Amino acid sequence: MKKTNLSDYDPTAVPSGQPYTVAVVAAEWNPEVTDAMLEGAVSTLRQNGVKPENIRIYRVPGTYELTYAADTLAELDSIDAVICIGCVIQGETRHFEFICQAVSQGLSNVSLANHKPVIFSVLTCDTMEQALDRAGGRHGNKGVEGAIAALKMLRFTDIAVSLP
Repeated sequence: MKKTNLSDYDPTAVPSGQPYTVAVVAAEWNPEVTDAMLEGAVSTLRQNGVKPENIRIYRVPGTYELTYAADTLAELDSIDAVICIGCVIQGETRHFEFICQAVSQGLSNVSLANHKPVIFSVLTCDTMEQALDRAGGRHGNKGVEGAIAALKMLRFTDIAVSLP
């Protein structure tokens, strides 16, 4: 059976976010999409125990700028994970391909270089309708999914660093 709401999750499988500080960086471009995703991420973090004062929200001009912001924040000892929220919609030129490739590779590199979870909550859609469907519409909210992924990866990190 095909899932239609990708944000459905088992709340009992989500670790508590109580001990963590999470940065959420959202692109200003396509705000009708990124604002909804940001709201989904923040509310999900709060629902799962992250204290409001431990949720740090930052805005950057566009999706391309997420990589620099994530790297800057991931270098801080006070930040445990970074959730990156953006939306790139296919246009008539190859610009879409360059942005998507640079951001996906860049955020992966930031995570590996800083040994911290850096979550890719970036929509790469053909149409605005597809983006809205994934920003609180019929396919859920990619911001919610990013928050859940961050909490699960923080728990994984805690377990991994305690291994002999």
